[in-house]
Amino acid sequence: MTEKVTFSRQGELLKLPVPTLQESCDRYLRSLEALQTPTEHENTKRVTEAFLKNEGPRMQAELEEYAKTHKSYIEEFWDESYLLGNDSVVLNLNPFFILEDEPDRERGSQLWRAATLTLETLRFVHDLRHEVLKPDDFRGKPLDMFQYTRLFGVARIPASHGCYLEQHEESRHMVVMRRGQFYWFEVLDLEHRPLMTEQALVATLRSIISDADQLPADQRAHEALGALSTEKRRTWYQCRNELMAHPINRKYISIIDSALFVLCLDDNAPEDTSSLTQNMLCGSYKLENHIQVGTCLNRWYDKLQIIVCANGKAGINFEHSSADGHTVLRYVADIYTESLLEFARSIHPATPSLLKAQLSPHALGMKRKPGSQSLNGLELNNVRTRTAPKRFMWDWSPYVLDSIRHAEMRLSDLICQNEALVLEFKGYGKHFITKHGFSPDAFVQMAFQATYYELYGRLAPSYEPAMTKAFLRGRTETIRTAQPHTLAFVKAWYDAGVSTQDKLMELRKACVGHVKLSKEAASGYGFDRHLYALKSLFERLHPEEPLPEFFTEGGYDHLNHVVMSTSNCGNPALRIFGFGPVVQDGFGFGYIIQDNKVTVCASSKHLQTRRFLNVLERYLYEVQAEVISYSFYGDEKQETNDEVIYDLHKYVGKMIFVNEYE
Repeated sequence: MTEKVTFSRQGELLKLPVPTLQESCDRYLRSLEALQTPTEHENTKRVTEAFLKNEGPRMQAELEEYAKTHKSYIEEFWDESYLLGNDSVVLNLNPFFILEDEPDRERGSQLWRAATLTLETLRFVHDLRHEVLKPDDFRGKPLDMFQYTRLFGVARIPASHGCYLEQHEESRHMVVMRRGQFYWFEVLDLEHRPLMTEQALVATLRSIISDADQLPADQRAHEALGALSTEKRRTWYQCRNELMAHPINRKYISIIDSALFVLCLDDNAPEDTSSLTQNMLCGSYKLENHIQVGTCLNRWYDKLQIIVCANGKAGINFEHSSADGHTVLRYVADIYTESLLEFARSIHPATPSLLKAQLSPHALGMKRKPGSQSLNGLELNNVRTRTAPKRFMWDWSPYVLDSIRHAEMRLSDLICQNEALVLEFKGYGKHFITKHGFSPDAFVQMAFQATYYELYGRLAPSYEPAMTKAFLRGRTETIRTAQPHTLAFVKAWYDAGVSTQDKLMELRKACVGHVKLSKEAASGYGFDRHLYALKSLFERLHPEEPLPEFFTEGGYDHLNHVVMSTSNCGNPALRIFGFGPVVQDGFGFGYIIQDNKVTVCASSKHLQTRRFLNVLERYLYEVQAEVISYSFYGDEKQETNDEVIYDLHKYVGKMIFVNEYE
């Protein structure tokens, strides 16, 4: 029997530390210094000092007492921050990944790509449920594995006030969407082994496409129930209740909620990066005879979605309240890697496997010996019936059909109001940056800051998440990039009177400062989660009392109006990743730093996204020229701790991931 290892090191994890009130207030003030006028900052300092003397100590004591009886002092409040909002999750919450292409042309077609990703996902589920999935660690130190339990068979359910997560740990079926139509079939046996081979999955998916494509466009748009999952949550709650008033609809909704995941088979073939990005973020917008026929109607945003386009381009759009990007990335990297190994095994059968799951002995499409028997009560002659796709035949009421029509209109408006573009900067990447002694992540972060400063003449509240999974139930902490050292750098950079040497010195100081902040955040000593927990617990314990002035005088709201929401990801399985902006006047930046390339996905509402990327590209070339010039003519001896700092940031960089959308 294989040893269970997935959660074997959970007991070694320490609780996330509660910082002291003084530490968090000091960090809070430093993070506001470059964002406020002197008068504003003096007022914030005055209010903070009063908070430290008056309400703060009581709130700190209450939080420390609360932390004693909870696995994490922030977990409950952080879950609520995701689940209790009323905004639509599309473009506001759900991030996306775009996978690298399948190198084998035949296996890269839509049907084979979808079948491969599905089968490897099922094998991942098996290993997770049998606890044979290798646990995450860093340099031998364990990372928390809890989030993996909330990846599959989980749904975000709208309620009268916010949402809640519903989990189905024994789920064995999947849902497929094609042109807004829903199909489902079983894919795991009672031992959680895949019930279908790749070839069988290809045949099943082909039959689904054939069936769905027979429906006329107006009927597909008329019945595009997935559009309701893009509504504001209370609107979706009301529509869902009306829909579930009919027993057959209630059964179908239950099937979707309990499914392992949703596979979206799109009918478009986006080639350019911007179209591909939009397709994975929010679906495509396309009108034919005034009817919406875009892939925006082929989504269900309350669950993990695997999206495969007609040309085999593939990605993931995931419901963010249940898991962070680092967790989803591990899953994506594993299934992508295993798909490559599967191809290698077709040439060299002895090629090892990353995952341990084997096909069920009665898997559809697998060659069997005559006289094989049933497995745990699942009769062989019943497998074909269980794995046959069943189309959902909804019972439509006029209210629900009207709701779908209105939801599609609002979704189409939302898509038209947002923009997502990609810069694939090929001038240099990690090799060049590290060669000259800079942390890659800090270097790119300063590029964002310099670009924003050139365009707007100021810094803006900025956010980068650092992973805290080195702690029990850890999620993320915020790195506040817009600091005094950042302001000193951007001012020097655009000052014609400052020498190249001094400009690069300020850049180096800013990068070193950013690495220090990253280390503090990953170690649980940021301040954002601490202050948020203080505020949330106070509101829970003292609902009749007004919030302390510390949270209302303006500084706190200003800092949390995140104009520059950023996140760094690096993995060979990914081509692009991104997310929407978190405020109306903001940008969302997902970026990947490769050896000789930097890819940035930028999103915004109503802003000049392309112009920002053009200026960013120009800055990256300009800073390269300055670094090379100084390296050639000047003395580029680095401080003795630069190597140590970069080594540390490689660690922190692995922890920095998808934005938390406060």
